[in-house]
Amino acid sequence: MVLLAVDYGDARTGLALCDKGEMLARPAGVIHQLGMDKTVKQVVEFALQNGVEGIVVGLPKNMDGSLGERAEKCQKVARKIAGRLNATSIKVEMFDERSTTVSAIQILNEADVRGKKRKDTVDAVAATIILEAYMAWRKRQQPEGEDR
Repeated sequence: MVLLAVDYGDARTGLALCDKGEMLARPAGVIHQLGMDKTVKQVVEFALQNGVEGIVVGLPKNMDGSLGERAEKCQKVARKIAGRLNATSIKVEMFDERSTTVSAIQILNEADVRGKKRKDTVDAVAATIILEAYMAWRKRQQPEGEDR
């Protein structure tokens, strides 16, 4: 199943895609913030143009598992995306994204990515980490011996 991960942020929203076999996730770009509604519109257009079958929106829980203001914004984004996709079979889910931006920054530090390129890359890398974690979770959920 082709999946799209969305790492929603106030300044930038990172996107990541995986292949149909859910083997490889890759950064797919960044939407520079245009306001929530315009960002949602661009996410939906991207999903439709890329044959996406499912969307995973990162849910930034607090370390204690509670939901704060950022999580509520992400939930609102997920609801708006789902609303725009209501006439399609594309499902929208939320997935815990705790520490993904920190992990993305560590990856970029190790790759010595700096400056504007770093800002434009960190959110797409964070979305990729969300998608990789989601794909691993899905594999753990499937009955033994069953392929997706």
